[in-house]
Amino acid sequence: MEAEHLKRLEAKEADHIPAILDEFNTKNADLLVFDSFRTDNLWHELWLAIFGILDDQRLSHLHTQCLNTVRILTRDEFSLQTNYIEQEVNTLLKLARIEAGSLKLPATPDELKQQESKEPQLEPSQAQSEVIAEALKCLCNLVYQSSDCRRQCLRQHCLDAILKRVASSMRHPCALEYYDMKLLFLLTALEPAARSRLQIDLNGLTYMTKWLDDKLVEESVGEEQLNIICELLKVMFNVTSAPDKSPNEYEIQSLHLTGVLRELLLRFGDLATEKDRAVVTHAINLLTNISGSCLTELTLRCSNAELESHKEREQDNEKEKDTEAGAGAKPRECCSQCFAKRNVRSLDVLLRYLRQSLAQQEAEASSHELLSPVLTVLVKCARSDRVMRHYLRQEILPPLRDVSQRPEVGQELRNHLCRFLTLPAMILRDLSAELLFVLCKENVGRMIKYTGYGNAAGLFAKRGILDCRRVEGTDYSSDSEDSDTEEYKQQQQGINPVLGCVEPRSKSHLDDISEEQKEYEAMQLVNLIEQLRQGGIVKPAMIDKDGRPQPLEHILQLQEELPQQQLDQKRKT
Repeated sequence: MEAEHLKRLEAKEADHIPAILDEFNTKNADLLVFDSFRTDNLWHELWLAIFGILDDQRLSHLHTQCLNTVRILTRDEFSLQTNYIEQEVNTLLKLARIEAGSLKLPATPDELKQQESKEPQLEPSQAQSEVIAEALKCLCNLVYQSSDCRRQCLRQHCLDAILKRVASSMRHPCALEYYDMKLLFLLTALEPAARSRLQIDLNGLTYMTKWLDDKLVEESVGEEQLNIICELLKVMFNVTSAPDKSPNEYEIQSLHLTGVLRELLLRFGDLATEKDRAVVTHAINLLTNISGSCLTELTLRCSNAELESHKEREQDNEKEKDTEAGAGAKPRECCSQCFAKRNVRSLDVLLRYLRQSLAQQEAEASSHELLSPVLTVLVKCARSDRVMRHYLRQEILPPLRDVSQRPEVGQELRNHLCRFLTLPAMILRDLSAELLFVLCKENVGRMIKYTGYGNAAGLFAKRGILDCRRVEGTDYSSDSEDSDTEEYKQQQQGINPVLGCVEPRSKSHLDDISEEQKEYEAMQLVNLIEQLRQGGIVKPAMIDKDGRPQPLEHILQLQEELPQQQLDQKRKT
């Protein structure tokens, strides 16, 4: 910026300011490197000149342009750290109307409505809303760049003001609501004290849950509203990441929140657009912070399930009437997604999201970690409720029919999860293993049946059940029906339990050699393994009584334990 232009800004020459700021803002719209501004203290002088205009109410018509300039200057982290800007931050808080207010935020949204009815506030004009939005943009940059600015915002109780504006019955422009949420997200993400205050002191989770519920009631939700919902879900994720409230109080809030998230999944579960998918993604991330006991709210009893017995008694009459009228009989199911008299459509949305994520991950070679949240939620659902576990097992582990291919080969959910069991990515591998094991009721034999022992060996070693012993302390219902199909029973004897499929019989190379030659080759193999052991390359091991591998001093110790292992195997069978 030329020195002459800077002097005119400092002199507040209203006739020249618009052109000067317009030229500066257009030229530096994408500026990220401010080395040229640090010579001759240009950044600081321009900063003071702009805030001199912002502090002058007579020049309020220029405030939007000035804030645009401030937004550009706030990208320079070095200058923000080396200059004292507390007074300027207070000016921005005032322009954004989130400075400390005189009224205390009530404990519930209903009390806030009563307070507003007694002391109504004027709705800002369009020009004022633009100034507020631009000031919020500047504060977002400052909060992201400076820890001092974050602490100053908390001291000025901007959390209270933002939450009060969000929860008020007054309608605000979408841009204002969006940047309110963006600022709230940055504060809660970068400042632990903000999370604690928002959750405990301000009861923020109740306010935000109510606001999210109100958003879902609206008939049409445009792209701007979807962006607001995404930011709101991100704030709620931050707040629920480390709950500080008492377990009982937090569970009550979580139950209500889970019910609202269920409606959100049903609303955007078709995943028709990228925005819908983004909303569902953030909802799933938030569900990972909800305790498993509250996830039962994802599936409700079907609305007309109580009438089912009455319909069954009138079944014959209904059939006769439908036949006489020539119309098709009405479906007897409670709803389109009914399972055990429960509406499981939200679970269907989670599975649809998982399938799309798997397809996207294979097509774009994206990070495996993107699948972790939805797998975490499915594990919690399967552990928390019997009906949800049965439905997920039906969808992920349907009865086996074709066992000619290995479990990891194919495009079904079971095939994808079995492939994950041998991944080096530990989080995804462990989540997939836990989901499959829970769906198998932590039954080792059933796990081997659906995944093969080779794929599940890592899980068994981690849990100390490599010897296929029964897992102690499991609490699952015992009324599980036999899921073996006729096709599976016909091929069961030929299944290789290590591979999890029928292994084609091939001619063995040992058929053409004598017994003496076989014994010689076996001893050669023993000697080679012993050489590897002595070199520290491998360590022979055996399964101890705890089901965990224990190293051996010599390879021949395996032969000593063989009779006992054979005896134990006979006892199991």
